[in-house]
Amino acid sequence: MRAAPGTASLRPAVVIAALGVVFGDIGTSPIYTIQTVFNPRDPHPVPVAHSHVYGVVSLIFWSVMIIVTLTYVTLVMRADNRGEGGIMALITLLRRWTGRRGRRVTATLAALGLFGAALFFGDSMITPAISVLSAVEGLKVIDPELADFVVPVTAVIIVALFSVQRCGTATIGRFFGPVMILWFVAIGLCGVRGITGHPEILKALSPTYALTFITEHFHIGFFALAAIVLAVTGAEALYADMGHFGRRAITFGWLGLVLPACTLNYFGQGALVLGDESTVAAPFFLLAPEWARVPIVLLATAATVIASQAVITGAFSVTSQAARLGYLPRLRIEHTSASTIGQIYVPWINGALLLGVLILVFAFRSSASLAYAFGMAVTGTITITTTLFFYYARTRWRWPLWVVVPGAGALLVVDLMFFGANLTKLVHGAWLPLTIAVAAFTVMTTWQRGRAVITAARERAEGPLREFVAGLSHCEPPLMRIPVTAVFLNRSQHTAPLAMRTNVEHNRVLAEHVLIVSVETETVPRVPDAERMTHDDLGYTRDGIVHVVARFGYMERPNVPRALALLDPADTEGPVDLANASYFLSKLEVFPGDAPTMAPWRKRLFIATSHITADAAAHFGLPLDRTVIVGSRIQL
Repeated sequence: MRAAPGTASLRPAVVIAALGVVFGDIGTSPIYTIQTVFNPRDPHPVPVAHSHVYGVVSLIFWSVMIIVTLTYVTLVMRADNRGEGGIMALITLLRRWTGRRGRRVTATLAALGLFGAALFFGDSMITPAISVLSAVEGLKVIDPELADFVVPVTAVIIVALFSVQRCGTATIGRFFGPVMILWFVAIGLCGVRGITGHPEILKALSPTYALTFITEHFHIGFFALAAIVLAVTGAEALYADMGHFGRRAITFGWLGLVLPACTLNYFGQGALVLGDESTVAAPFFLLAPEWARVPIVLLATAATVIASQAVITGAFSVTSQAARLGYLPRLRIEHTSASTIGQIYVPWINGALLLGVLILVFAFRSSASLAYAFGMAVTGTITITTTLFFYYARTRWRWPLWVVVPGAGALLVVDLMFFGANLTKLVHGAWLPLTIAVAAFTVMTTWQRGRAVITAARERAEGPLREFVAGLSHCEPPLMRIPVTAVFLNRSQHTAPLAMRTNVEHNRVLAEHVLIVSVETETVPRVPDAERMTHDDLGYTRDGIVHVVARFGYMERPNVPRALALLDPADTEGPVDLANASYFLSKLEVFPGDAPTMAPWRKRLFIATSHITADAAAHFGLPLDRTVIVGSRIQL
């Protein structure tokens, strides 16, 4: 049995790989965080003063410690779904363990988590735009006359990044870890260089400076939180990628390299600004010695491309999981690695993200302008994750109230302060991720509701499976049984496949061996082969008709022929010829009706969304030359 990722032995190669994938987003935050805090064009600017610099640096450090180290690394990453993490995994855990407590609570929690997943789609668009822009803006530090090239160069890099997604990251991924190690060492050394110039900045390690800045300068400190939150962007990636690398590897990478390097760089930038307030325009790049600025710009660009790659891959994974859990239509998914199941490519999502990122780059044109949008997506996801985690800890782990209430209360106060600060930037760009999230949430909930309506209508049209099979032996004239194997895919375990019913009623023939296959997606990442297949003779042991249930985890790619090969001949009432079997699918054409099942606009949205549904034969791994599709019409 495969060991859970969180308990697997800690290997250096795994830690290096995690450094290359997990920490790209949070590891590039020093490029733009402090410069955004003191941006004079901010609608609520923070004046550059010694006391403010101490307060900001202290706030950044303790925000990272509370949100990343305490909330995610110490607490949230303990809630894994058989080793897998991420907000979709947390939703499935809640659906499993809170279903006993009432449908209303379960539905509310699932909807809250689903909105958090929808916010991630906004994050997936904003991260590549702000990260690559912030790195390329280093050109202005090298030569101010290069400012006009920032946006075009950024656009070229982004187009190239999305263009190589179809090739997968198996080849270039092996270089991610070493590049990010070089990146963290470089920014750490730059930080040390700044600190040696003004070592008194280390006093900001004391939380009193952060508290003083917030309490005595609340009118400044509260609004500064909208930019300070940029220091924790990417924290959700630690949880989302836990299944690939394990909790121990991520924890070791964070505490051993990423946290110290980022801390040194933030304090180094603070020290630089203390010595020369004019450096606040680009403290990250000015922290490097002049001879190293071109290399640091190139290294920053590489690091931000890696950060973007991680969030794009995350969007592919969230889409795949959401589709398997019934929140999105079945999309065409290409697996880009024969050995790594998590490396996938979703063409439709890739195109949509590319278009969205380019629009953001040309519309906002600077990382500072995008920062207000970025913070909203991050704070919303963090707040939702914290809420769901503590509810899960209370209901599943039975944590006592004297732990849950003060613990959740304290962390949520921090999260909600950041969220509230970003709400003040609503008209300055924070509306963007909320708009994207509302749109994605509307599509997902509409698809879930429409799918339920269509499934109910389909079940009425199909009729009970056992009654249908029982009636086959009484057909007049008797059915002709052809010496072949036929496989009928059906969504329900209890109804007759429309394709099979049509074949019997119109053609009056039936294969000698019939397998009715229902594919189920479990609320676990993967299902062992030993637990994958179950069979039912439907009350007749010699009629050659068997119902089979194939179970797959939400992280797996369903392959029906491969799953059927696991069956024993005794399970199928004799040997079946899978090598020459014919596969039958029922294709539904949905059209809007007058039934009050959904609002008219949601019906139109559901039908429009259904047009991007991927081919079922390819999705289930069926041989295209032996697949027959039978069409039917159903009213929504």
